[in-house]
Amino acid sequence: KDSGRNYIQAIKKKLIEIMDYLKEKNPGIERIRMYANVGDILRQGVSNLKELREHGLDMVYIGFESGDDIVLERIKKGANHEQTVSASLILKEAGIMNSAMVLLGMGGTDRSLEHAEATGKLLTGCDPEYVGALSLQVRPGAPLYEEMERGEFELPNKFQLVKELEVLVQNTELTDGYFFSNHISNYLPIKAKFPEDKEKVLAE
Repeated sequence: KDSGRNYIQAIKKKLIEIMDYLKEKNPGIERIRMYANVGDILRQGVSNLKELREHGLDMVYIGFESGDDIVLERIKKGANHEQTVSASLILKEAGIMNSAMVLLGMGGTDRSLEHAEATGKLLTGCDPEYVGALSLQVRPGAPLYEEMERGEFELPNKFQLVKELEVLVQNTELTDGYFFSNHISNYLPIKAKFPEDKEKVLAE
């Protein structure tokens, strides 16, 4: 336990050194942001994250991928639905914004709608300031590609992906957040503010 605690403190110290160096070399710097995962946030906790916020960290990018625990287990994400919500609430308490990325198609054809619904509910529970929905792209060499080759995973077609987007939006409630699906991988580009634009997005 002590070694784990020391490691967490060492990571925090290193991040603070980097951020202070950035501000020293770039006095006009307006924001500092970084990628993180759910485990990072849970390990650091509120007090450490508040300290990072004081040194300039204002937002982290997290790949949620899915809110469906079955899908998360399948892709070995390393965090489940409940843990992701807990991490997001910690970020809110620490005053750090959350930019969440989710993947349309991650549930395959067998869990397409379950994945979309659960992911919308995850976003509702986490209430991030930004959401980016991208469409899954499977590349040769990835374990998922090998599963596709063996017929164990089937990627939803473009119509199914648009349906996933609809179900995702239906189940997503944000108190004050931006929802984007304007990545080049998507079939329907959306740039919206929730909650006010939600019905407009569903109409599209």
